[in-house]
Amino acid sequence: MPCRTISMMEQLKVSTKSNPNSVAGAMAGVLRQSGAVEVQVVGAGALNQAIKAVAIARGYVASGGLDLVCVPSFADIEIDGERRTAIRLVIEDRQRRQIDPSIELPDVDLTDSALEDLVPREPVAPPANGHRLN
Repeated sequence: MPCRTISMMEQLKVSTKSNPNSVAGAMAGVLRQSGAVEVQVVGAGALNQAIKAVAIARGYVASGGLDLVCVPSFADIEIDGERRTAIRLVIEDRQRRQIDPSIELPDVDLTDSALEDLVPREPVAPPANGHRLN
């Protein structure tokens, strides 16, 4: 089976304090622009918020005919000089379609203080530790 690596895409970092509705709105916005978004989390609480956001975002983009799927992988990262294992979630349409720009997405207040950890980061390359998606 051919192997597929993660292409360069926008990354959102989600924390335990992130608001799932705000994260879902940010996901839908990135999906509209680029067709896929990567979410990075560390810890069970952050993963919980991210998965709730994926479920909410599925509803946001369903009217545009998209069926979102979430593909998890591991990533070795460094936080404050300490090596950690993060989970990366690649969220994209099952058929890799783009959102129709004429479809209105719900208004989301992206000034919410819970979005401090949601500032889009620079696009990232696949992890160098050999983890890849099939």
